[in-house]
Amino acid sequence: MESSVLKLENVSVFQGGHLILSSVNLDIKPGEFYYLIGKTGSGKSSLMKTLYGDLPLEKGEGTIVGFDLKKLKNSEIPYLRRKIGIVFQDFKLLDDRSVNKNLEFVLKATGWKEPESIENKINEVLDKVGMKTQGYKMPHQLSGGEQQRVAIARALLNDPELILADEPTGNLDPSTSVEVMRVLEDIHQSGKTVLMATHDYSVILKFNHKTLKCDNGELFEVVQKSV
Repeated sequence: MESSVLKLENVSVFQGGHLILSSVNLDIKPGEFYYLIGKTGSGKSSLMKTLYGDLPLEKGEGTIVGFDLKKLKNSEIPYLRRKIGIVFQDFKLLDDRSVNKNLEFVLKATGWKEPESIENKINEVLDKVGMKTQGYKMPHQLSGGEQQRVAIARALLNDPELILADEPTGNLDPSTSVEVMRVLEDIHQSGKTVLMATHDYSVILKFNHKTLKCDNGELFEVVQKSV
């Protein structure tokens, strides 16, 4: 039986002492793609933050890419984040250095030392997102869609078992959103597991995947109706 990439059992999610979600049960297997939807304030971001160690898991049981979220120590969080790729809404690129230097910074921070290996890895991930010729540019020289492609490339650097994408198309116009989704779709097709928080229903309709919804303090799977 395939082990789960992410498994939550009877989890409660708290933010600032407030209960946001309760009785969360979730089991994501390798290679699956799930959307996470819900109104602003419904708990999507709080759940995501719990998964990448920004918020502690205080109640329930949870494992993600082999880490026990209940027992996760601060010192282990960097290692957890090497095994998951995180894509944010606002790109989070370093403005004072080129695309290549942004990616090099992450690799060096996670223990890569060999210059040739670093260069090869940067070329590989930029190629995957269609940005191989743009590595010399500074972030401000790129469009929003291009910056998000670089952010996705960054998330792929350490060959993660799971991609957590938190509103990756939230700051993009509709046509750029579709382009970025195609990149995520290609990555998923190559075998990666993806959990993507979004409020972009046009993307959900265009790229059909399982959908989880946060509503009234609960998380449940939504059955997609064919339109």
